[in-house]
Amino acid sequence: MAPQTKKSGKQAKTTKKFVINAQQPASDKIFDTAAFEKFLQDKIKVEGRTGNLGDTIVIQQAGEGKIEIIAHNELSGRYLKYLTKKFLKKMQLRDWLRVVSTSKGVYELKFFNVVNEDADDDED
Repeated sequence: MAPQTKKSGKQAKTTKKFVINAQQPASDKIFDTAAFEKFLQDKIKVEGRTGNLGDTIVIQQAGEGKIEIIAHNELSGRYLKYLTKKFLKKMQLRDWLRVVSTSKGVYELKFFNVVNEDADDDED
């Protein structure tokens, strides 16, 4: 076997764009997107430290109930989903909302479908 040569230089910068869509709960006035944006800015870790965003990660509101995260380094969508769930638990909304990935890099907050079982009891 030929010896492996090490590649010199830095890796190419990767830019990922994530969108968290909370239009439905925000329009019902139960989800505060400004508080969620502040939560993300405080909690996202860069190189093992919170509050170390700098220019590598940009968090901004993009329209009514949408938050856009642009990362110029490695950031996983699962980590954003985890932080979103953590925020919902903190605000005691986890029982009514869930985080669903609608497409690559897009997460949406949806209400749980509640089936009304009382309608069956009224028929008897």
